[in-house]
Amino acid sequence: MDNQNSTQIKITTADPSALGLFGLAMVTLVASSQKLGLTDGTAFILPWAFFLGGIAQLFAAVQDAKHNNIFGTTAFGAFGLFWFGVGMSWLIQLGAFGEALAGDVDSHQLGVAFVGYLIFSLFMTVGAMETHKVLFSIFVCIDFLFIGLSLSSFDVMHEQTHMLAAVAELMISLLSFYGSAAIVLNTHFGRVLLPIGKPFGVFKK
Repeated sequence: MDNQNSTQIKITTADPSALGLFGLAMVTLVASSQKLGLTDGTAFILPWAFFLGGIAQLFAAVQDAKHNNIFGTTAFGAFGLFWFGVGMSWLIQLGAFGEALAGDVDSHQLGVAFVGYLIFSLFMTVGAMETHKVLFSIFVCIDFLFIGLSLSSFDVMHEQTHMLAAVAELMISLLSFYGSAAIVLNTHFGRVLLPIGKPFGVFKK
């Protein structure tokens, strides 16, 4: 019998969450500026929705899958696809695919999608308790964002719920910038420069 030598190769990939959080930070910063009335329209939100909100987070999801990180893969993948969905919805509303499609828009359907993502973000918030406190705080703000978006889409106290969504989205951006910076700098320097908080330790043994 021939002796066969086997060699195992371990491929190390960098933590993609810094890029994913940066993508989330950028798109929510630009989008919240429109909700807060600092900017107008959705046309110039679209590039950031597709490239930063969409592609950057989907790339992070694929890389997290290589780390066997089901939470990161699901979170970045779902929210990356969310921004593609929202971006396409804005394009339809703006008439990019024709007047007939734009005339058939029912904003309540977008509200239903927001309710679906609220359900998703609520159970992901529970999962975020075992990551770190910055990410948990981001998910809490995402919960409030989808509560505001859902209610405002159905014209429930529209002005107040729209402002709730705007403030929550800005908070998501600021916390995501901090989380991205912390992951990059803490890893790069090999020590904690920006603390992100330990997991709550409630569910894991």
